[in-house]
Order: sequence, then C-alpha cells, then structure tokens
Amino acid sequence: MGWLDALGWVGSALLVWSLLQSRQLRLRALNLVACLVLVAFNAALGVWPQAAMNVVLAGINLYFLYRLVTTRHDQRTYQVVQVSTDDDFLAHLLRVHADDIARFNPDFRWSPSPSRSAYVVLSGDSVVGVVLLRAVDAATAQVELDYVTKPYRDFTPGEFVYRSSHLFTSRGFRRVLTPPGQVEPYYGRIGFSKAGDSYVLELAGE
Repeated sequence: MGWLDALGWVGSALLVWSLLQSRQLRLRALNLVACLVLVAFNAALGVWPQAAMNVVLAGINLYFLYRLVTTRHDQRTYQVVQVSTDDDFLAHLLRVHADDIARFNPDFRWSPSPSRSAYVVLSGDSVVGVVLLRAVDAATAQVELDYVTKPYRDFTPGEFVYRSSHLFTSRGFRRVLTPPGQVEPYYGRIGFSKAGDSYVLELAGE
C-alpha cells in the first residue's frame, strides 16, 4: 500500500469515526479533519469534484465549530426550567439516562420530597441536562445530581446554572455543595473549591 492509499483510508476512517460521536464539538472537529485529509487525497488523484465537495464540507464544519465555541459561555444558549420533583417528564429523563447517570454518580438515589427541587436544562427544545438539589439548611443547597447529556459534555452548561441562572440565590442559598464521589467532576473550572470528596461554591448575596 502506497502513501496515497494510506491517506485515503485514514481520511475515510476518520469520517466514519466522526459520525459515531455523540458529542457535538468532537463530531465537528473530527469531521473537519477527515474532510481536510480527503481534500488532499482527492486533489492528489485529480478527482476535483470530490475535492471540491470536501472543501465545502470543511467550511460547513468550521462554521458550526465557530458557533459552538463562541456560544458555549453565552447565557442565552441555555434555559433552566423548574419542574415538580414528581414530574413525569423528569421521571422519564432519569429512567432513560439511568445507566449513564450511574456511571458518573454511582451513589445517586432519588425520591420526591418537599425539601428537594428539580430543574431541566434546555438549549432550544433539546435537553441538556438535569439538576436536582436538596436544602440542607436555609443557606446551603446540596446538589444530588448534576447530569449533562452526551451531546453537550464538551460545553459548560454548569457555568450558567451556578453563575447566571440564580437558581440558588433566589431561594436564599449562599452555599452550594456538590455530590461526594462524583466521577470526573468539572467544578474546579467554574469557581468551586475542593472540600474533601466534594466541592463547595460560596455565592454572593443579591
């Protein structure tokens, strides 16, 4: 196999692999690399219609990558909707994503109660994640679940939830504790401080 054949196989493999990604940012980035490799491959062979098509696809990927990256910290990207703790849609989300939730939150257990609150995070009409919390006392909220669906894991919806949506300060909370033992926590990147097996965020009063 010559280097040109290898280049074509690599580009094709990357293209297929990109389409298997559930995360939006990773899908677009891998697809862009695949398109650029296939541009070089088809140009070397002189197959200009295929080269031109991959140039266009690369441009489309660049456009969507730009939009994804530039809106990841924009609070208008996400909306937080409070739902009842015994809401049927919430129960459906927890059931559908149960295996994935258990992967990152092995100790998670949920039962509706007056001391608990539930929020669904949306981007347009797409479900981004779920935030479930319990009031420890008048000033402290314990997050029992902070789950982000696979397509949005390359983004920072938690930044909006904890900093911009006022979910906690509007209820009088001044401190947020994260679930202990959570797998791959990201809280250190959005202002939380390490506190044993958990993280804590001190909120300023409004």
